Amino acid sequence: MLSKLITLSKASELLSVSKWYIRRLSEDVLPVYKTQGGHRRYKESDVKSLIGELAEESNTDAVAIYSRVSSNDQKQKGDLTRQKERLYDYCTKNNYTVIESYEEVGSGMNDKRTKLKKLIKLLSEGKISKVIIEHKDRLTRFNYNMFVLFFEQLGVEVVCVEEILPKSFENELVEDMISLMTSFSAKIYGKRSHKNKKKD
Repeated sequence: MLSKLITLSKASELLSVSKWYIRRLSEDVLPVYKTQGGHRRYKESDVKSLIGELAEESNTDAVAIYSRVSSNDQKQKGDLTRQKERLYDYCTKNNYTVIESYEEVGSGMNDKRTKLKKLIKLLSEGKISKVIIEHKDRLTRFNYNMFVLFFEQLGVEVVCVEEILPKSFENELVEDMISLMTSFSAKIYGKRSHKNKKKD
């Protein structure tokens, strides 16, 4: 009986690893079959034969990487891509298994970032042992130690690849501070306007 072919997404779900990780597997480990439209497919039997093996590897050194830039301009210049690649290189050198990768454009002072929320959800599921970031401020501008303490309570270590911030990040900090001051000013002005209207 022929084994059923399944999609990359289904294979990712069965193995509990990212699509990126599956794409990185060699043909010897997991053969790839292409549809007429050029889409990847895998034999379900091949995927299931790897479940125990990959799960064992993932339990000890399973990690997620998180990369962030403050502006779309930085993303267009390739800063986000290069940051992500440096994190992958670090994981490869340290034999870490990357379960998930999160890339985000947003201010480090915004603790409601979409990808940050997804990262925290992943941590709460107990699927990884480490979060790999390039610098402390990639995770957050303020209260970094609080994040570290929270992650530790979930059994997850935060690993910073670089300790010294490059000059370009100083510009980001200035932009974030200006954005923060603008936001505060707008709120104060809005409250004053509201009070003045009530008086009128």
